[in-house]
Amino acid sequence: MNIVLKNLASPLLAGFLISFAVAQEIPARVGSTEMINQGSLAPPKEVVDSAEIAKKLANPIANMISVPLQYEFSRGLGKNQGGSEQSLLFQPVAPFNLGGGDIFIVRPIVAGVRETSIQGPTGQAYSGYGIASVTLESFYAPNTNSSWIWGIGPYAQSPSGNSGHFGSQQTGAGVTAVVLNRDGPWTYGILGYQSWNVGGNPTYGTQNNLFGEPFLAYTTKSAWTITANMEAQYNYDAHRTTNPLYVGVSKVEVFDGVPISFGAGPIYYVANTPGGPSGWGGRATVTLVILK
Repeated sequence: MNIVLKNLASPLLAGFLISFAVAQEIPARVGSTEMINQGSLAPPKEVVDSAEIAKKLANPIANMISVPLQYEFSRGLGKNQGGSEQSLLFQPVAPFNLGGGDIFIVRPIVAGVRETSIQGPTGQAYSGYGIASVTLESFYAPNTNSSWIWGIGPYAQSPSGNSGHFGSQQTGAGVTAVVLNRDGPWTYGILGYQSWNVGGNPTYGTQNNLFGEPFLAYTTKSAWTITANMEAQYNYDAHRTTNPLYVGVSKVEVFDGVPISFGAGPIYYVANTPGGPSGWGGRATVTLVILK
């Protein structure tokens, strides 16, 4: 009899211990799930590849939402080249997936300008601020399955009712295009547009322009990017070219999962239109990246 009781006791005791352990584990798991749902115990955040984001920012038709703010200082303006100009560009980039890897990118650009002591043709100096223009660039970029990619789309620019102190009072329309290569840490190519006048006052310049911007960027594994570009614009009516050369450095930092790029560098005007910026200037950018 004792032998039988001993044989029964062992499995009963083992079953009791297992049941007790399971009973303790279930509330612990339920409690952890409730804490996650309530935000007390947040799941681990996805690691952000800042170097990859920095390289995409060097690509004007990357499939990534970004919101750049660009401040620029120029000098040597006016008849006596004694004026200066400060501008702030708001130029968000919004891609739309079309399927199969094809995308359509819309990039509106709004420019606010502050001018100081700019002498006009009559010798009278002007100081003031306003909206220079509203530009819309767009690109259809097909999936090329290659390091080489390209995009093309309509272009438009409105004077936004400016007084003529901040650029042409004409409306322009045309086509914009870009072609580039992504070769390891390098990104290089050319972006440009052709614009034609479609109406407005030609007194302060026309919209019959050809623009070309060759660019070159090198991105390191630590998300630093060295950039050089030349923004050459030729006006068919004035037969003159303005050609600022920019060389700058930028860095992507991640704050609580949100990537932000900071950049700055000097500008030198290799060529300029009469009364336009000349000599040295500077540029600084802050770009917010919105991850999907």
